[in-house]
Amino acid sequence: MPATGIHALHKSHHHIEDQVVDLMPALRAFARTFTSVPFEADDLLQETLYRALRSIGQFEPGTSLKSWLFTIMRNTFRTQYKIRTRESPGNTNCAELPIPMAPPQEWSVLNGELRDALASLTPEHREVLVLVAGFGMSYKEAADICDCAIGTIKSRLSRAREELIVQMHGNPLN
Repeated sequence: MPATGIHALHKSHHHIEDQVVDLMPALRAFARTFTSVPFEADDLLQETLYRALRSIGQFEPGTSLKSWLFTIMRNTFRTQYKIRTRESPGNTNCAELPIPMAPPQEWSVLNGELRDALASLTPEHREVLVLVAGFGMSYKEAADICDCAIGTIKSRLSRAREELIVQMHGNPLN
């Protein structure tokens, strides 16, 4: 009595699985064309076999099983290659990469320290420092606003910078 229905399908799958086992040496050799590292080739073979056996129902009898398996292997390698190149773990030492942006809490602390240091300056020094260094005004513009000579602005600005450095770092420029 011939096998029919599920039994025939089950028997057919076992026959195909046996053929897959017979093709393993050829698959291993093909995997080694993709990589020179033996364990990577074995991993590729294992992933190919997993995918093939998982999808064995999609294989069309009468077509080349070898071609079907080689296509699965090629596609598996290409997928893994894309993932490796996109992620490239260990490609660079992440600990040595520069931080693209300083942590915002440092800026917050520095901002607070700068505000405190500016508040400790005399009003004349703070005014000149804000006008020239903060707003980018020329000495002449600052002198006109403060109603004093340009030399006075330069002198106040120099003293304001020195005071600010002492407040922020604890030591003068000299």
